[in-house]
Amino acid sequence: MSKAASLAHICLAYAVALAVAAAWLLWGPDLALWLDALVADLLATLVVFGFSRYHHNSSFYDAYWSVVPPLLAVYWWAAGPLGADDVRPWLVTTVVVVWAVRLTANWVHGWPGLAHEDWRYPILREKAGRAELLADLFGIHLFPTLQVFLGMLPVYVAVTVAGRDLGWLDVVAFALGIGAVTLELVADTQMHRFVRDRQPGQVMDQGLWGWSRHPNYLGEIGFWLALALFGVSTVPTDAWWLFVGVVCMVAMFLGASIPMMEERSLERRPGYQDVIDRVPRLLPRPPRRRAA
Repeated sequence: MSKAASLAHICLAYAVALAVAAAWLLWGPDLALWLDALVADLLATLVVFGFSRYHHNSSFYDAYWSVVPPLLAVYWWAAGPLGADDVRPWLVTTVVVVWAVRLTANWVHGWPGLAHEDWRYPILREKAGRAELLADLFGIHLFPTLQVFLGMLPVYVAVTVAGRDLGWLDVVAFALGIGAVTLELVADTQMHRFVRDRQPGQVMDQGLWGWSRHPNYLGEIGFWLALALFGVSTVPTDAWWLFVGVVCMVAMFLGASIPMMEERSLERRPGYQDVIDRVPRLLPRPPRRRAA
């Protein structure tokens, strides 16, 4: 199947998923605004899961990570009490939209089509044995949906609560969010060029990747942290729970995503051990010199 046809299948799946979510929001029980959105999000995820199982490819879910957050932000803002003259919702929604456009575009650029599935998914299903369907449902689909929803809760606060007036923390959050997206964009651009031109066995240790082994994940963490700061700026008294989402993101990246990526890199490119020895895992600093 061509890439264009594959993308058409993905778009169909997401259109059906969002239609189901919209039906819930329009005709389902009238719950709290955030809870309505959560149920709609989970229902849409189940639809995507159905398409994943039908096509035997869990990468149907991949773009869902970045497609849904701007829809949540816009829905919450439109359904909440704040109007178009409130500046903070504009700032946080702009950050979310810019992040979503960049990440989705990067996925489209790098995804070859339905002949490809993220290499981590078969590993997770295989490890689950007879429970592979549950691993697919919960580990690959529902868990990331809940993870993203937790990260978006500060946005819910920022676009629905008439909290503290716009202040310096909003400026910091906006700058951090745009800066984090820019970091991801530069990192991904550098990696695309490297993959295009690399020699067999060559490892990436140039540009941002010479200062951090995972600058893309660093940017992703910066984005979710920016959202948390918007929430804190809105309601400082709720700061104790507004960082739950970003903490979960950091735990996932450090505890699962990065270790799996590095284990695979070592298996495929033994020279990657030299990068590990010289370049910090996440927080950037100048690389160490190669051993003589």
